[in-house]
Amino acid sequence: MPAQRSAPTPQPSPDAVLIRRTMTEVGPVADKVTSYFYALLFVRHPDLRSLFPAAMDTQRDRLLKALLTAAEHIDNTPVLVDYLQNLGRGHRKYGTRPEHYPAVGECLIGSLSRFASAIWDAETEAAWVRAYTTISQVMIDAAAVDELRAPAWWYAEVVAHDLRTPDIAVITVRPDQPYPFLAGQYTSLETPWWPRIWRHYSFASAPRSDGLLSFHVKAVPAGWVSNALVHRARPGDIIRLGPPAGSMTVDHTTDSGLLCLGGGTGIAPIKALVEDVAEHGERRPVEVFYGARTDHDLYDIDTMLRLQQSHPWLAVRPVVDQRAHLHLPDAVREYGPWNEYDAYLSGPPGMIRSGVDALREAGIPSDRIRHDSVEELVAAGD
Repeated sequence: MPAQRSAPTPQPSPDAVLIRRTMTEVGPVADKVTSYFYALLFVRHPDLRSLFPAAMDTQRDRLLKALLTAAEHIDNTPVLVDYLQNLGRGHRKYGTRPEHYPAVGECLIGSLSRFASAIWDAETEAAWVRAYTTISQVMIDAAAVDELRAPAWWYAEVVAHDLRTPDIAVITVRPDQPYPFLAGQYTSLETPWWPRIWRHYSFASAPRSDGLLSFHVKAVPAGWVSNALVHRARPGDIIRLGPPAGSMTVDHTTDSGLLCLGGGTGIAPIKALVEDVAEHGERRPVEVFYGARTDHDLYDIDTMLRLQQSHPWLAVRPVVDQRAHLHLPDAVREYGPWNEYDAYLSGPPGMIRSGVDALREAGIPSDRIRHDSVEELVAAGD
């Protein structure tokens, strides 16, 4: 039988080649590139400084990650547009306006041309101008559409603060107006103690009839927002929420089983997915692997076991590293087969990466493995 020929890999566009070459050139001095960019921006356009947090460390990282992501997908229009539309909608909460984009583009190209001077020429600059014009227009258009249907942010009052362990709290809030989202999504959240510093947290339940939202927050060392939420927030405090984001949602047009891996506070959106399946009245099998380092870290196991008692199609399997000397992906390999399942992963970036590898090895195709962007989650725990 003749060997099947694989489809030829599409050639990158000339602009993509130049943009990726620039990013490769500046990669080793990425910190200097972003610091110089912000210095240029704030000197040339001091009125924009108020849009940014007082401490810029995470903001610098985010700019570079966004650039790298856009450069990586510059020829993949559906992925790039989806990513940029989310960014455009999310930037509304910072007070970003269409007139701010040219200033950012001018300073970005100024910084790149300085640190990629060895390869920078008129062609490279033209490629970046074209790319940035496209990128900014997609973001501006997405923000304009979003403005017609949703506020830039929501105020929400803390109505319950349940300290489950010394460093994990379940926080319930009441938004000031209806907040539409899907189970499995996440939002960005700002506390009154650290203005303009936003962090991502997943919704810990499916949409509720009373409109309340819950989040599971773990205080991490030097994490400003997480420590404020766990150790300072009390009922009556007012926080701000950005728009919902994320595509780790249930496809209700299929009856495939759900294989869910939740590590640490990553169990929060997994619990929301289980509730979503239950509310749709489906009898599809749902297998939840709940990973933790110690028994103490299984802070929500009682809730998950109660859900298991109520729903015969649900199986919950705790996987404790220290007890079983087994990591979550290894435990998943012991069960199965999983080829008829859609997979959902939520937890630390390292767990997601190893989990995706394990699931691919188990025969689940990549397009049936859902998780939030690892890049988005890198700063999520702060």
